[in-house]
This record gives sequence, C-alpha cells and structure tokens, in this order.
Amino acid sequence: MPETDTDARHPEGRDLIRAAQLLTRLPIPGGDGDRGAAAAWAWPVIGAAIAVFQVAVGLAALSILPAPIAAGLALAAGIIVTGALHEDGLADCADGFWGGQTRERRLDILKDSRIGSYGMLAMILAMGLRWAALAVLLPVAPMALVAAALLSRAGMASLMAKLPFARETGLAAHVGHPPTWAIVLAIGISVLGAGLAAGLLAGLVAAFLAGATCVAVAALARAKIGGQTGDVLGAAQVLSEISALIACAAILA
Repeated sequence: MPETDTDARHPEGRDLIRAAQLLTRLPIPGGDGDRGAAAAWAWPVIGAAIAVFQVAVGLAALSILPAPIAAGLALAAGIIVTGALHEDGLADCADGFWGGQTRERRLDILKDSRIGSYGMLAMILAMGLRWAALAVLLPVAPMALVAAALLSRAGMASLMAKLPFARETGLAAHVGHPPTWAIVLAIGISVLGAGLAAGLLAGLVAAFLAGATCVAVAALARAKIGGQTGDVLGAAQVLSEISALIACAAILA
C-alpha cells in the first residue's frame, strides 16, 4: 500500500501498526513503509497493550478461579496474541548456544525449526518462573505484568540497536538497527510506564534488573555467534520480562 499524505504527517500511527504487525500474530492491515527500525519506540507500547489484555483475562479468571489457574490463563492469552514469537527465540538460542561447538554450527541450529533438549528445558523453566511470578502478583499487583512488558520490549529494542547482526539475512537484519532517538523514546516510555504501573521503587528495580539481563544476553550472543538475530531478541525479551516480574514480586507481594 503506498504511503499517503496522512502517513507522512503522522508516522507515529504507522509505527504503532508496524510494531503490532511485528510483535503479534494479529491480522492487522496497513503500516507499509520504510520505518521498520524507527518503529522500535512503539514496541513497549504494543507490549503494554498485550499485557493489559493478559491482566484483563487474569483478573476475570481470578474472580472465579484460584490464582495459579488464573495466572496460567493470563499466560496463555499472551501466547495466543504473540504466537509464542519470543519463546521460540529463547528455545532456539538455548539449543544453538549450547548445542553447537562453532559459530557456524550455532547459527545453523538457530535456523532449525526443531526444538532440542536445551530449548525444551529453557521453555519449561521460563514458563514456570513466569507462571509462579504471575500467580503471586495477580491478586496483589496485576499491573506489574504491564511494567515487565514495557521494560522487556524496550530492552529488546536497545539490544537490537547496539549489537551487530550475526548474519545478513533473517528478521533482525531485515528490520535494521533502530535510531538512537527511537531507543531513547522507548526507554523513556518503558521506565515511566513501569513506575506508573508498579510503583516507583518496584518500577526502578525492575528496570535495572531487566536492563542488566539484556546486557548479559547481549554479551553471551556476541561471544557465541558474534552478534544478534531475531532469536536473540526474543530470548532477551523473555528473560528480561522474567527478571522484571521477579523484582516486582519481591517488592510488591
């Protein structure tokens, strides 16, 4: 679809559409253009919208079901919306980083759609930690999930801006490196939103731990494959979200 005059005057609307198309599996039309990387500022906004939907599902379930079951349904709602995009990246990274002995072999494994033992264990542990944290937070501080969603998407965008591409093909290389202004805006939105959603102390601690997690993922990816791929970004999102949820659970529960 060609870019219209309205799109040119209001690129932020198209950025939100492009971010939703990238981070969800919802059939969203429009958003065509060349601002794929520049739309990274909107990733936390889309993450927050997904989390609000999860919170709504979780609270509705909590009114008639125990907290662990409600938390499980909230998790399922998020997976349905995103198509397990980030979880798949975590599983692929676990298989590739620890299943391959050379950089080339690790990259080959990352492209393989099959999940091995490392990937399966990473998925089980990640979902278990999320489930446990949500079961604790949902009755007392459900909006902490929104804080974690904001921070993890901003961290993912920051990692994408700073790390070189491990290969010249794939999702990350296709989208490109986000500009500095988009990363600054994404971080500002996420930190401010996390403070509003979870409270100042919990929001700041969650932001620190989520950021530290992304730094650790970036260092590991650079050491293992020389840079980033879409799978690395997905792994960073899941792991930084877990870190933020654990921080919120420790402070708010």
